[in-house]
Amino acid sequence: HWKHGGIVGVLGYGGGVIGRYCDRPDVFPNIAHFHTVRVNQPASKYYTTEVLRKICDLWEPRGSGLTNMHGSTGDIVLLGTTTDQLEPIFYELTHDLGMDLGGSGSNMRTPESCLAMSRCEWACFNAQDLIYDLTMEYQDALHRPMFPYKFKFKASGCSMDCVAAIARSDCSIIGTWRDEIRVDQDAVRAYVAGE
Repeated sequence: HWKHGGIVGVLGYGGGVIGRYCDRPDVFPNIAHFHTVRVNQPASKYYTTEVLRKICDLWEPRGSGLTNMHGSTGDIVLLGTTTDQLEPIFYELTHDLGMDLGGSGSNMRTPESCLAMSRCEWACFNAQDLIYDLTMEYQDALHRPMFPYKFKFKASGCSMDCVAAIARSDCSIIGTWRDEIRVDQDAVRAYVAGE
């Protein structure tokens, strides 16, 4: 029963809020508005318990309390709020939590990376650093739709592609080894000999 609601947003932003209006508010008054808010996730989705509690404390009184950790874009997805709550949510999110909206609509979506060098011994480059730089560089494209279609950057630190960058993005960045493979032949011989 969702009808197309057009772009619903917050002042200065064209993305980050997905408008949802019910086509039968007379029958379903509790979901006459049920907007979805995308929140830009922290690098590699590292959270403190304190931040998770603050997100829940923000969302419980201003929305449905339903969350999706994480949507296919990578964002924290806050499901179901009314139009009059959007500006207060945005203010609390940016001022109290120091977080920002993610992308939606015909714009760049929230860039995402794997755990990369923070936890993975196989990472060939700092994917988190790259995603941070891309987010900062393309902040306007993230918040003000300017493309004919959505655009996603995803980065995996190695060819394991834990973030599924190849399958889930328009521009996947995958770390690869840039040197000859190095083998300690003495160690291999010792292993074969049972040492």
